[in-house]
Amino acid sequence: MPVRTIVTLPDPLLRRKSRPVTKFDAQLQTLIDDMIETMRAAPGVGLAAPQVGVSERLIVVEYGDDEDEDIPKKLYVLVNPEIKSFSQETEVGVEGCLSVPGLLGEVERSLAVTIKGLNRHGQPVKIKAQDWLARVFQHEIDHLNGVVFTDRATKVWKPEPDQPMVDNV
Repeated sequence: MPVRTIVTLPDPLLRRKSRPVTKFDAQLQTLIDDMIETMRAAPGVGLAAPQVGVSERLIVVEYGDDEDEDIPKKLYVLVNPEIKSFSQETEVGVEGCLSVPGLLGEVERSLAVTIKGLNRHGQPVKIKAQDWLARVFQHEIDHLNGVVFTDRATKVWKPEPDQPMVDNV
């Protein structure tokens, strides 16, 4: 499972709407495994297929509570994900992105979302996510629609050398 190169702005692939995945074959399984390896090596908490140069509707997210390292992180693989509902309640939070290195931004996102899609084997899944996990899913699904966090940010900046980075999504 090789680590793939992460596509960065201004690459036009990041601005394209991705096409739906139609084949659940060995090639897709290899892409999923490579994306997981790439996300972990970056390191990041999420990665969308366009970020590794593939214009398909596929995301991987790995999230766990940093405060409790005894609980393993949960890995999500979502094919053709769609956000079916957004909470009315929103929150502004700081985001970074593997495809927009060296920048942070304040982005308003829904605090809770419900996502439907398929797992890596084509089986239907439904996920209810809240707080940071909901933010990550919204960020990654934006990539599938050609949207990067700086498009939604109310403020974007380069962090100071001593400023801690947020988890890259």
